[in-house]
Amino acid sequence: MAVIKSVGEKSRKNDFGQKGKESRPLEKTQQQDRQEILNLVARYYEKYHQTQEKPYVPGERISYASRVYDEKEMVNLVDSALEFWLTSGRYTDEFEQGLSKYLGVKYCSLVNSGSSANLCAFMALTSPLLGERQIRRGDEVITVAAGFPTTVAPAIQYGAVPVFVDVTLPQYNIDVSQLEAAYSERTKAVMIAHTLGNPFDLKAVKSFCDRHGLWLVEDNCDALGSRYQLDQKEYFTGTIGDLGTSSFYPPHHMTMGEGGAVYTNHPLLHRIVRSLRDWGRDCSCPPGMDNTCRHRFDRQYGELPVGYDHKYVYSHFGYNLKATDMQAAIGCAQLKKFPEFVKKRRRNFERLKKALEDLNEQLILPEPCPDSTPSWFGFLMTCREGVDRKAVVRYVEEKGIQTRMLFAGNLTRHPCFDSMRREKTGYRIAGPLSVTDRIMQDTFWVGVYPGMTEEKLDYMAQVIHEAVKQESRK
Repeated sequence: MAVIKSVGEKSRKNDFGQKGKESRPLEKTQQQDRQEILNLVARYYEKYHQTQEKPYVPGERISYASRVYDEKEMVNLVDSALEFWLTSGRYTDEFEQGLSKYLGVKYCSLVNSGSSANLCAFMALTSPLLGERQIRRGDEVITVAAGFPTTVAPAIQYGAVPVFVDVTLPQYNIDVSQLEAAYSERTKAVMIAHTLGNPFDLKAVKSFCDRHGLWLVEDNCDALGSRYQLDQKEYFTGTIGDLGTSSFYPPHHMTMGEGGAVYTNHPLLHRIVRSLRDWGRDCSCPPGMDNTCRHRFDRQYGELPVGYDHKYVYSHFGYNLKATDMQAAIGCAQLKKFPEFVKKRRRNFERLKKALEDLNEQLILPEPCPDSTPSWFGFLMTCREGVDRKAVVRYVEEKGIQTRMLFAGNLTRHPCFDSMRREKTGYRIAGPLSVTDRIMQDTFWVGVYPGMTEEKLDYMAQVIHEAVKQESRK
């Protein structure tokens, strides 16, 4: 760590190079002051945040997920704070470029959450700039009910109609055999998530979308770092469809506290996403900059007067969904660690699966989608007949292991659908959601995040064994 000399030290020479006389301390530069603060932050981390990994004591709480960080995230955060640039700035640019490079896509837009990323991605498809392919109110979007609400909420709130398709076990992803039955003349898009890091059948879904001229949005919030092989080439999930989204909420694959991203290879979609993220402005100037197009006052838009300030011309009904540079600063440090995060998630998943293989008759264990290399977010299990999930989860939680359901289970059964169920409007179900309902009743998962030790994973396996065997004896 760099050490800065104290400003109080006496110089051996005065300002004129004369020896033998004390001189006034030289005033530190701004950069020196800044570096001293950052050195102190690093020391603060080492003293108060860095934890020496102690042997795991069975029964201590094991979270399903948690942030993994070191002094670099804290130093970046304070470095950004010292600039006091409170909106997106240089760290945002660095992060967008870094994530684009990692994923192999042309464009990336940082936003303030994964939910905002899904909102931007969907609303981009409603832009009049898309002509005949614009999603209009009443148009349909194929998705699944076994997922997170924010994959579906933007469509419902806009007035589009989600069409729910069942999923399969043990992949927990869309049943692609039902796609054609779900299709109608109003279908405009498919928007679904890769479940807990396990890619859905992108070959089948992409082929279906191409055949019918549909948009494909990959909700990649739980799958950053997952890969899929298509046409003998391997891609990151989120980059095969027209738009991909990520979340950087603390439990996710990487974090910046709150934050998300939308990425694409389509210049027009990127332009629309940027507009929607930045209040709906037609102007593309970054915060704090004006007239980068050199036409700020000499054009006409809509029915506005000629020369109306382009900075305040609105081509979309947008939002302010930008992330702060402080969030982006954390993300920049996380991104450098991210490939190792992915490796650890895969190792943790494989260790847990190997330890639970002998429970195949009691639990349905997860399987990766063919042609995929998942970046696992969690370890899903479905209780077979005769094993009560409630009892298993209760036992596991009492032993200090945090569990989660597969998010909504069946979203259409939640209170947010009460009025739509009563009125039989606003959504459509394509065939029975029997597997979705089974997941709602019988499925739970535990974490495999990078901060887990082998001792914790082995303890989780031991407790799950105990819980299942206890239930099997009843």
